[in-house]
Amino acid sequence: MSQPPGPAHEPPYPGSPYPGAPYQGATPPPEYPAASAPPPQYPGGPGPQYPGSAGPPPQYPGGPAPQYPGAAGAAPSYPGAGNPALHHPGTGTGAAAQAPLYPGNSGPGGPAPQYPGVASAGAPYPGTTDPGPQYPGAEPRFAGPQQEEAKPFVPRQAVAPDDLDYRHQGSRVHLASHQRGADATAIGQLATQIPGALVSLAVVSALALGICGTVVGWLVVVAWVASGALVFHRPTELRFARHVLKLRPPLAEERARLEPIWREVTARAGIEADTYELMVENSDDLNAVAAAGHVVGVTTYSLNKIPSSNLAAVLAHELGHHTGGHAWAGLLGYWYSLPGRLAWAFTRGMARIALAVAGVFSAAATGLLILFMGMFVVAGFLVAWYITIPLVVAPYLLAWAGRLGELRADQQAAALGFAPEMAEVLHHFQAEEDAAKAVAATQGKKLQEPTGLARLLSSHPDNYTRLRALEPYLQLPR
Repeated sequence: MSQPPGPAHEPPYPGSPYPGAPYQGATPPPEYPAASAPPPQYPGGPGPQYPGSAGPPPQYPGGPAPQYPGAAGAAPSYPGAGNPALHHPGTGTGAAAQAPLYPGNSGPGGPAPQYPGVASAGAPYPGTTDPGPQYPGAEPRFAGPQQEEAKPFVPRQAVAPDDLDYRHQGSRVHLASHQRGADATAIGQLATQIPGALVSLAVVSALALGICGTVVGWLVVVAWVASGALVFHRPTELRFARHVLKLRPPLAEERARLEPIWREVTARAGIEADTYELMVENSDDLNAVAAAGHVVGVTTYSLNKIPSSNLAAVLAHELGHHTGGHAWAGLLGYWYSLPGRLAWAFTRGMARIALAVAGVFSAAATGLLILFMGMFVVAGFLVAWYITIPLVVAPYLLAWAGRLGELRADQQAAALGFAPEMAEVLHHFQAEEDAAKAVAATQGKKLQEPTGLARLLSSHPDNYTRLRALEPYLQLPR
């Protein structure tokens, strides 16, 4: 850096062989008029006093005289700068030493940028109100009339404790030869859905051939039959999960909590964790779902509010549905029976409308219509009993298969070592039911207990039945 203009030292005195050397000869250096200070000291001493000056040396334009390395005081201020002088390395002490204020940012413009170890804020660049770069150790500064203290980002901690035994963490796990299968429950679900699938096939064929013609109609029928393979197509499954089941991909912090637990569960089962897709449902209920062929969904309540061991038990239960084939078999049966159910719903709606219209005219017309519909149903039972009877019985068979599948999934979780945790989850379910009954009792109401027919149509067994099925896994070894 070049120094400011002006003399730094007087020329050497006569008799001096070179600048800075001791005087030669007997004649001492001249005393300047009215000088009250001793002769100038050379390198290492104070600067010369000039004629008529009893005070400090002259001030250069815009600031004090320059200070050189090792000299006490401030560094030079440059012309036009009304700010404190630049402190060179080694000048000043501690945090009191300030960095330069550059031209154009004096006064309200702000101080100069602070460097490492200086506890002050960065300055705006010349002509701007944008704060300068923040260096390590500097306090943050924000542009604008109000300055707010920056708060460090603190990740939200999980509410539930992490009490899971990660016994397989970091170890190599032997993977099972199959990642998904089909147990007796899954096969039973598929068999129960066959009558509904046949009715659906008839409905689709009639509509396709009647509307699209023979060639195009049969192409539509074949496409509908082949569409069941989409149950195992991952992109289609994810769309189904998002738009139908209202599931979403987990956030980063949710994934950070969920994936280690899931990997421990799958490691105990010998299953590759990436075989399945983890998703989250925004819900305040303790619940999870196994959907299609690859999706495992869990509610935000289950993710954030229950201990990791209980969450592992819930995930192990859903994994049992997948490895047993319950999830894909249920969805496949639902898809192939959907046209038949829609046709049946349409038929019932039309029957209600016909009865309502007939009731407007006369009771006789209503009676005749009821008689006609009854004869049609009886004819269906007599002519196509192998279709109509299974259709009537199918809902009860499907509900029974669903209850059996839940018990098998509980046993799968227990076999992986989560029997106590699964029991805790079931006790939680029962406590919620008891609390709902107590609240209703305080309000003078009574919750309606499910009837025998409703129990037969329930896809989940009651909590006490599930707890009794877990008892063999809860017995202490003798």
